[in-house]
Amino acid sequence: MKIIVVGTGYVGLVHAAVCSEYGHEVYAYDNDQTKIDAFSSGQADQIERYVNEPGLVNIIRETIGRYLFFSSDLKTIIEGTDAIFLCLPTPPNLDGSTNLTFYDAATEHLGELVAQREDQRRVTFINKSTVPIGTVRHLEAVMDSHQVPNFGVASNPEFLAEGTAVSQARRPDRVVVGCDHAEDFKILRRVYSQFVNHVRIKYIETTPETAESIKYVANTMLLTYISFWNGVGAKIGEKIENVKIDDLRLGVTADDRISTWGSFVSNGAGGSCFGKDIASLINQLRRTNVSTKMLEASYEVNEYQKVYLVDRAITEAGFKFNNKTVAVLGLAFKKHTNDMRDASSIKVIESLLGKGVARINAYDPLANEAAQTVFAPSTNNLFEKIEYFDTAKDAIKGSDALFVSSDCEEFRGLSRTIEEMVTPPYLVIDGRRMIPDFEDLVARGYAYLSVGSTALIPKVSEE
Repeated sequence: MKIIVVGTGYVGLVHAAVCSEYGHEVYAYDNDQTKIDAFSSGQADQIERYVNEPGLVNIIRETIGRYLFFSSDLKTIIEGTDAIFLCLPTPPNLDGSTNLTFYDAATEHLGELVAQREDQRRVTFINKSTVPIGTVRHLEAVMDSHQVPNFGVASNPEFLAEGTAVSQARRPDRVVVGCDHAEDFKILRRVYSQFVNHVRIKYIETTPETAESIKYVANTMLLTYISFWNGVGAKIGEKIENVKIDDLRLGVTADDRISTWGSFVSNGAGGSCFGKDIASLINQLRRTNVSTKMLEASYEVNEYQKVYLVDRAITEAGFKFNNKTVAVLGLAFKKHTNDMRDASSIKVIESLLGKGVARINAYDPLANEAAQTVFAPSTNNLFEKIEYFDTAKDAIKGSDALFVSSDCEEFRGLSRTIEEMVTPPYLVIDGRRMIPDFEDLVARGYAYLSVGSTALIPKVSEE
């Protein structure tokens, strides 16, 4: 089949690459020529500046020029197309509603071009971006307004987790397709022929509005589960003496009905989906006069988690941040990605700067460059206090406190590095419970504060 993927962010680029891997003729379109040139180069350093996803570069190198093509000119690739996937950014507005500016501009442009095509074969426009429930009707109306002949619309939400997106695209747990007409279901079955009737993959055909709803309910349920553990489980471990959060989690999740995923307490979930999607669903439901108290609570708990450890450091550990140097390890919202969208580190760093720190020593194995865009000094002169380092060891050196904000594997063995680079008094704030031998640190005079546990302050000798 000939497929066009409009938008080359995390979702679009992975989707285009994996579809080409299955033998489709795929054109990945973006109006940013710089990105198109980077992807077309096939060079890892160029591609990973924009999308750093394990396994992605290898697919692009293997399929580029044979099955996978990149273009910044829709007009030249529109003829003979069977399916057009819309993988566009849908950022939140200030009120939580979904900003469809990029989406609307792309669909209007598509409508104009597809209406003029010479080939009159059936073409299906497919929303893969997360868009408000009912947006498929807006898409249909746009195509009707341009008098596009012989077209259909569909919803095919993505469920990819960054860091494992390629493996999940190759073998998803489910493929959800929402269409109105048999012709469009048939086109999507051809796109996903390797998954139809698969014994382990659920291939679900439904209405477009149901497909759109599935994505929102799935993401809000996942965030609610994370928020439950952070808002209930972690607080029990922090406030009630002699409760061990790891044992609590192990005992509760021993029940097969209760997932271990999301039960690892943290300083909040980030990324491109969870916060944005739950805020959008709250906005959508409010318009229908439905109570959103449960969703609002989940959202608020998650946002609170991103900053409350800084406040606990002051109230429980007695740490004064003013004029101190704090090392922040982990800038991306999770390991194995350079994505800074809604990362907990953003709130952490903003909070630390608000407390008057002298300097922040920042390090992330993949996201240093992306972080420098997020914390551009041109937008706030306080960001000049941030210095970026190439290793965790160098970031820790000379600091007065450490904040671990993501779950990168290299942060698990930090105890020896901490002891080598800094001496007590020193505060370790562990937002991901990445330092299992923290009791040894405390015994050597370091203070330790973690999500899910009471603050451990070393005893000072009275001699």
